[in-house]
Amino acid sequence: MRTTPCRPERASLRAAERTGVLGAVLLLTLLLATPAGAAPAAPEDRCTVTDRRLLELSGLAVDAGGGIWAMSDGGSRVAIHRLDPGTCAVLGTRTAALDPYDAEDLAIAPDGAFWVADTGDNDRARDTVALLVLPPDGAARLHRLTYPDGPHDAEAVLIGADGVPVLVTKEVTGTAGVYRPAGPLAEPGPTPLMRAGSAGFPRSETRGGPIGALGAFTVTSGATSADREVVALRTYTDAWLYRVPPSGDLVAALQGTPLQVPLPDEPQGEALAFLPDGTLLSGSETRGLDRGRLRAVPGAVEATLAAAPPEPTAAPPPPATPPEPAPDWLPAAIGGGIAVLLLGLAAGAMALHGRRRSRV
Repeated sequence: MRTTPCRPERASLRAAERTGVLGAVLLLTLLLATPAGAAPAAPEDRCTVTDRRLLELSGLAVDAGGGIWAMSDGGSRVAIHRLDPGTCAVLGTRTAALDPYDAEDLAIAPDGAFWVADTGDNDRARDTVALLVLPPDGAARLHRLTYPDGPHDAEAVLIGADGVPVLVTKEVTGTAGVYRPAGPLAEPGPTPLMRAGSAGFPRSETRGGPIGALGAFTVTSGATSADREVVALRTYTDAWLYRVPPSGDLVAALQGTPLQVPLPDEPQGEALAFLPDGTLLSGSETRGLDRGRLRAVPGAVEATLAAAPPEPTAAPPPPATPPEPAPDWLPAAIGGGIAVLLLGLAAGAMALHGRRRSRV
């Protein structure tokens, strides 16, 4: 006999059903609203650069041990300064007897060499630009370069896992040119460059920099992460982070969709680098009473990798299936068959010979 629940029991069942439906809807809403990858944190002040040798802070780089190095725009010799990560005080300096025309950016190659991009050309009048290399040991090197399509102002240099430099120009048209050497670097050169691609940025609402709205897409620095899996370009207002493909091709990386990291309220942001833990560092030149702040965005590399999954790679072909070994009895059977065949042929030949002799 089937029993029917009383009214209080039916009410409880309906309430439970409603609660379950509402819970499922709420869970689905949360899942749809949660991004696949965590967004990078807002920039936080680390310290303030007050040393007068870095009043025009223009380049940052981080060595394999996590040491932060900074470079100023200008001067009559190459000079890079190691900073205290907590106070931004200068701890040491490396120099080279090379007189740059307009040094703009700093990078470190996989072999530990510092690369100074003497590529600034505000008037677009230089016949050649240059890369100045300070190796871990030995004398500094000078590599002069020429553009294939006339002079450009460039303030960003990138060094990938292959050690080949990539220059990104500073354009007010909204699209930066991406150049790399057309062959091995000559010393002193010049080595011709080739235009390998371009880089553009989505619209940004971030504010900062000295040139208003144009600052949102004028490239002022570049950086690669310690593991070379992420490459970044910065403008006066933002950093744009790209995942590097498995091939390590930086030019191909810059054709992808970047992750935006806003860097608001920097008077003249022209420096960028990554710490080994994936934190993004940014720096600005001193302007007025606003000293040169060094700011950090934790988790920038992690957020970029989460936002841009690795490219699928073709699955390797399955290994060829080896032929099954022959049964142990097969060679003996083949040998026996051949023996029987030979005996049969011999018997037939003897019988034929006997018939011929009987006819004589």
